[in-house]
Amino acid sequence: MHGCVSQTAHQDAMDKPLLSYYEALEKASADMLAVARRGDWDAVERLENVSSRLITQLQQASKVTALAAEHHQAKSAIMRRILANDAEVRRLAEPWIENLDALTGGRSRSSQ
Repeated sequence: MHGCVSQTAHQDAMDKPLLSYYEALEKASADMLAVARRGDWDAVERLENVSSRLITQLQQASKVTALAAEHHQAKSAIMRRILANDAEVRRLAEPWIENLDALTGGRSRSSQ
């Protein structure tokens, strides 16, 4: 029995860091949304780079360990929040992108 408890504890220790990558990505996406709401697009870009590095780290970590079944629901909830944050950042970026297109002589999306 002791071996079973030890194995479960070991699995939890391995899963916690993997789930923490998703949590870190969620925090980065929430931070990205906050700075996008302020119109700080340089900060958005920096946070996109942070997110990209976190995704790479998550991909590497997930090659050596799998997320435990009991963490899948938490992962799904985190991913839904990340997607919602991303959609809002994109919505906020639309006018900025169209202004940039106009300034650089490109066609705006509304005129295509």
